[in-house]
Amino acid sequence: MRGLGTGIGWRPEIADAVERMPGIDWVEVVAENVCPGHLPESLLRLRERGVTVVPHGVSLGLGGAGRPDEERLAALAERAEALGAPLVTEHIAFVRAGGPLTASPPLEAGHLLPVPRTRDALDVLCENVRIAQEALPVPLALENIAALFSWPGEEMSEGRFLAELVERTGVRLLIDVANLHTNRVNRGEDPVRTLDALPLEALAYVHVAGGFERDGVWHDSHAHPVPRPVLDILADLAARTVPPGVLLERDEDFPGPAELEEELEAIRHAVRAGRGRSGTDAGRPAPAGRADAAGPAGDNAGPAGGVAVPVPPRARERLGVAQTAVLSSLVAGTPVPEGFDRVRMRVQARALAAKRADVVAKVAPELPVILGEGYREAFLEYACRRPMSGGYRRDALDFAGLLLKTGRPADAGARRALRAWWLDRAGPAPGSRGRLAARARKALLRGS
Repeated sequence: MRGLGTGIGWRPEIADAVERMPGIDWVEVVAENVCPGHLPESLLRLRERGVTVVPHGVSLGLGGAGRPDEERLAALAERAEALGAPLVTEHIAFVRAGGPLTASPPLEAGHLLPVPRTRDALDVLCENVRIAQEALPVPLALENIAALFSWPGEEMSEGRFLAELVERTGVRLLIDVANLHTNRVNRGEDPVRTLDALPLEALAYVHVAGGFERDGVWHDSHAHPVPRPVLDILADLAARTVPPGVLLERDEDFPGPAELEEELEAIRHAVRAGRGRSGTDAGRPAPAGRADAAGPAGDNAGPAGGVAVPVPPRARERLGVAQTAVLSSLVAGTPVPEGFDRVRMRVQARALAAKRADVVAKVAPELPVILGEGYREAFLEYACRRPMSGGYRRDALDFAGLLLKTGRPADAGARRALRAWWLDRAGPAPGSRGRLAARARKALLRGS
């Protein structure tokens, strides 16, 4: 079994730097951000050099109450094949709720939210994982997520939850050591106890990322340097097993190539330090029956020795009602369900709204140009009252439409520019981004 080695998350903003970096064995790309028929030239060049590319999905929501969406699964499978990937990865999270299962309006989180560690949630997750495994052409690995809040009445620790998931489905694990640190700060969970309970023979690879602490809350930003506590958890993991691969994630505020290379070297050093504590050679192959059975080069795309357990009657409905109540409180302003920490839920709600503002600004960059400094305040006001239900591009249209209905922005030129943008996007034949930007600029100039 050939391990992945040391890698970095491929992002368009650092594509050139990644191509020039020494010692990059593999990269990971957000699956939803690439089109199989039009892969970025940078990724194609990396593949030609023999660099492995792994698609990392963020929208399946396998921890949700509903069954996995067939179109999303097909899209993930298509990307795995187009990239020649040895495996695909996703998250143990829910990202949407409501809909027919609960006879309520559908809601989108726009973010990964934690599933309750209960029997119902585990039963549903296992069945969803098996559905995904059958639809994918390569093995699937799932990532533990960072969370700002805990569910009341949980029945298992994170380690036990993950161990039973692997036992029942044969799925592999993508362990994010930064998320273990986040949950230590935010939820009081001990990373050592989690690592003690994990079936490390199922380890596919490891994520490492940075964040920051504010008012006692750790924010998993992926926009800051990797802190020492995260590297220490990585070393602890490496002392227990040889990680098949370790990857640095960075999504925003990208530093220069030299700083990224320094972070990669700090990650390599933490792995070497951990292997030194274990009393084994860092280059020694993993024990037979462990990494060999779980590494990304395996050819079994389905469950490996998993034990199928039927989902109990009405488990999906019970989970769906609970997740809908939580998500509604976060994005639609409904009351926080009983037993949840209201302060943490408010922090999570603000974080979701802020992320919506950031992503909408990326998918519709004309809006911050038209609205100027008032964009963010106006969007956050909108997001607190209007949950997202149709993706970020729909969100941008709905936001602009609401502003126009209420006679905003106050500046007539900006309002004309916003109307021109909205008509181009909402009409039967939307304009190109370049034409939209040009029209917006002309409208602004007419009003100046």
